[in-house]
Amino acid sequence: MYFFESANCSCPHRGSIEVICGSMFSGKTEELLRRLKRAKFAKQRVEIFKPCIDTRYSETEVVSHDHNAIQSTPVESSQNILLMAGDVDVIGIDEAQFFDNGIVDVCRKLSESGYRVIIAGLDMDFRCTPFGPMPALMAIADDIQKVHAVCVRCGAPAYVSHRLVAGESQVLLGETDKYEPICRHCYNEEMKKRATDDSL
Repeated sequence: MYFFESANCSCPHRGSIEVICGSMFSGKTEELLRRLKRAKFAKQRVEIFKPCIDTRYSETEVVSHDHNAIQSTPVESSQNILLMAGDVDVIGIDEAQFFDNGIVDVCRKLSESGYRVIIAGLDMDFRCTPFGPMPALMAIADDIQKVHAVCVRCGAPAYVSHRLVAGESQVLLGETDKYEPICRHCYNEEMKKRATDDSL
């Protein structure tokens, strides 16, 4: 039996799943931290997890692009969250797109056990393809908030994290040195330009 199943979760509300999604630089982690800090202010007990792969700013903290941070527990797989979820009210999960597909069942079990689960992650990769378990997490969520960066080329709401460097691997950690947020129109124009350049 997983530890969380016998935990005495004191949250006065029924469990729930909230998903915060969008492109890079859209404020997903910022919104996650805001909700967790509000929960702490309300005297709720909070635990936050992130995948071990995410070491861009810190190995043990969840850090936004604006360098706001909160202590977190890095985990190798989604099942570790079940094993490590303690006697808390709210569980935050950052960079959910990097987790295995088991994260969907983990979040469902946590919510059914009375936890408020708040998840942040990229909904699409640099090819505009749904990223990892995010579509399934959005499907089971009670609430979804899509946040937007600003297109660096025209100022419209950004649509995708456009990769600036060569490489076909779906996972490539980086910041503004490797990605830029751009809108749908600018992305389509970039793809047309690349197709033209490749045909020459």
